[in-house]
Amino acid sequence: MQQARIVLCDLDGCLMSEGRLFEETAAFADGCGDRLRIVSNRSDSTAEALASQLSGLGLSVPPAHILMAGEFTLQHLARQGVRRLTLCAAPLLMGRARALGLDPEARDPQAVLLCRDPAQTVDTLGPLLAPVARGVPLWVSNEDVSHPDHAGRPVAETGALLAALRAIRPGLAWHCLGKPHAAMLLHAMAEAGLEPAQSVFVGDNAATDGRAAEAAGMSFIHIQRRAGK
Repeated sequence: MQQARIVLCDLDGCLMSEGRLFEETAAFADGCGDRLRIVSNRSDSTAEALASQLSGLGLSVPPAHILMAGEFTLQHLARQGVRRLTLCAAPLLMGRARALGLDPEARDPQAVLLCRDPAQTVDTLGPLLAPVARGVPLWVSNEDVSHPDHAGRPVAETGALLAALRAIRPGLAWHCLGKPHAAMLLHAMAEAGLEPAQSVFVGDNAATDGRAAEAAGMSFIHIQRRAGK
């Protein structure tokens, strides 16, 4: 990691959980300095909001050095010309969609995007599949089922909502740019003008973070926390 010119790092389970930094996070960030880039599957916030939250916790990471799967997917859809969207997301992502020129509550959507939304229930999930049944493509911000809290217990993620949709409609197909896909890692390296050999990715989930690093052709450091650590 000391030799890398850019250090990409997951957020939840690595740097923080439940809105609190892990005790070693500040020292790790200081060691990385300006090389640190946060690459997270989180889909309930924005880079601006996370940078402000981290600043309040004493950690300075500029929004330009933060990539999060929900916002990243919204930006991708906007670049692809999508304007009408059925968006399952927390209020911050709904606002970000509107700022990008998207209608997140369109009656005739061009795409459906599933993000982490604690407001979803068994009564609200089923109707999300109605436009998909008509051929509208389903996008999922990430496929993570959970991430660990400070005690090592699972915190439900977007993948848990996806699992519910798959239970309702077996054989469901979707598109995803979040890890384990390499899109965010490749974007971060391109923005920095660096190659995989000059980069390293730090993550706590070998099935998503590790596979993303492998797909991007870069080294991976696996953080494995014990319960309560």
